[in-house]
Amino acid sequence: MLRECLKHKEDPMNSAAENKQFVVEYLQALSGQAKTSALVSQFVSDVSLQEHIRQAEEAFPSYELVVEDMIAERDLVAVRGQFRGFHRGTFAGMAPTGRRAATGLMIIYRIAGRRIVEHWMQFDASALVAQLAA
Repeated sequence: MLRECLKHKEDPMNSAAENKQFVVEYLQALSGQAKTSALVSQFVSDVSLQEHIRQAEEAFPSYELVVEDMIAERDLVAVRGQFRGFHRGTFAGMAPTGRRAATGLMIIYRIAGRRIVEHWMQFDASALVAQLAA
């Protein structure tokens, strides 16, 4: 297991600090803005993250991610924060309510060549559904 954790090596072109700064730039560019595929593609090559962003943007247009903590090591950048948006599209089978919703999240990004190439995310989708159903 430890070997698996150590498989990610720091990109000699980008230090942990540079990767952290890249994620700051990425979040500033997307948070609270329309997330077009062209904009997302500038920062993200991870297809599953691109699709997640597309779906979230459809349900919560121009949603924002508010960073509470950010930690970087090697090619990984971890973010703990809040997802906030107004429900204006279908989410989890629920028709748009127009309600504002927020939930905590944690994301780890793997950076290579100034692009997000992989991610791991945890967020409380049931908290979002409960807020929209209230």
